[in-house]
This record gives sequence, structure tokens and C-alpha cells, in this order.
Amino acid sequence: MPKLDSLQGARSLLFRRPKLHGYAIMMAIKQASGDVLTAEEGSVYPALHRMEEAGWIRAEWVTKASGRRAGIYQLTAAGRKQLSAEEIRWQAVSSAINRLSREV
Repeated sequence: MPKLDSLQGARSLLFRRPKLHGYAIMMAIKQASGDVLTAEEGSVYPALHRMEEAGWIRAEWVTKASGRRAGIYQLTAAGRKQLSAEEIRWQAVSSAINRLSREV
């Protein structure tokens, strides 16, 4: 099963579904892609931390009923701006790949 770039996948999900925790992000990526893409725990959490350090997301730490603390993530204005720029870039790359595949 292909793996998703966790930065892009998590930002896209947080734009559409704010306030998800890491595990929910992994499951939402899998579900939204029809089980085609996966995001592994070992890449999602480091990606979330990098996005938080970059100012693209913010985490609110809550204590769940089980007593475990969970980070609930939400996009910032800078994160929405970054996502928009990446979506434009992705469209350009996707179009180029589609043109190439028609040429072959």
C-alpha cells in the first residue's frame, strides 16, 4: 500500500476536519483514500511536530477518559497559507505527470 507524505496528508485533513489527534489523522487518511494510502505512526508524529515547530499547526493537549494525554491539532493561518501553496504546486506536478503519461 503506498505511503502518504505525512506533512501534506495531515495538513489537508486538518483543513477539512480540524481538531484531530494523531491516531485519528492516520485513520482518516486511510479511510479518505479508500484504503489506498497509509500514514505510519513513525512518520505522522514527527511530521506533526515539524509542522508545529514551523507554525503551521498548533496542538492543544487534553487528557482523555483513559488518563492518556493526546494532542489535538488544528491548522494556523500560516498552515492554511502553506497548504494553499502546496496544493497549487501539486496541481502543476500532477498535470505534468498526466501530460507525460499521454506522451508515452
